[in-house]
Amino acid sequence: MKIKELKLFTNKLETEKKFYLKTLGFEVVTENENQFSFKVGWSIFTFIQSSLSYKYHYCFLIPSNKLNEAFEWINKRVAVLDIEDGIKIVNFETWNADSFYFYDGSGNLAEFIVRYDLKNENLDDFNISSVIGINEIGIGTTDVEKTNSQLEKELGTKFWKGDLNRFATNGSQEGLFLIPNYELKEIWYPTKIKIKAEPFEAIIENNNKIYSVKFKNGKIKTTINSDMEGLNLD
Repeated sequence: MKIKELKLFTNKLETEKKFYLKTLGFEVVTENENQFSFKVGWSIFTFIQSSLSYKYHYCFLIPSNKLNEAFEWINKRVAVLDIEDGIKIVNFETWNADSFYFYDGSGNLAEFIVRYDLKNENLDDFNISSVIGINEIGIGTTDVEKTNSQLEKELGTKFWKGDLNRFATNGSQEGLFLIPNYELKEIWYPTKIKIKAEPFEAIIENNNKIYSVKFKNGKIKTTINSDMEGLNLD
């Protein structure tokens, strides 16, 4: 599974734009007074103006040999979050992955992750164009099993790791939905950000098919071979 496009909503559009286009230097694709989009490897990432505040967790995939280079590159531009006792890189042993976290311009939890099983090494020096794509997006729910089952049925994706009660993942190592039950897992690790059913839109590629995914009011709506349409969230 690949996340080809992701649309999130923010009440701090200009701050978000400055963060991603100026501080990190991503390539702008389109922009107007209500939204902007930038290229992240195989993905397009869009932020849309909203009068409401939302807090998301999402993740970027980087080459499996670039953890330390990426860490140093990001840490010069934005503070990398402490995990505990000054440790800033976390190892996910069962995932065969390492990652680190930082806040974006809206206070969302962003992450860079290396997944060693993908063997996607890059021999060039790390820069922002080394980011491979958007790798994860969180879906807060009160029913992990139901959410996972809907994604499997409608997108053809599969449960990956975790459990179907508290926290599951759905998709593949190239692209994952993170599915926490926010009544049992209340915050996004390693922060105090409360997990909620925050709205988003995405374009997903899976099994050579393209799907539109819209998440609003805790409900998922999917369509196949459909262009994304705007949501009125105010």
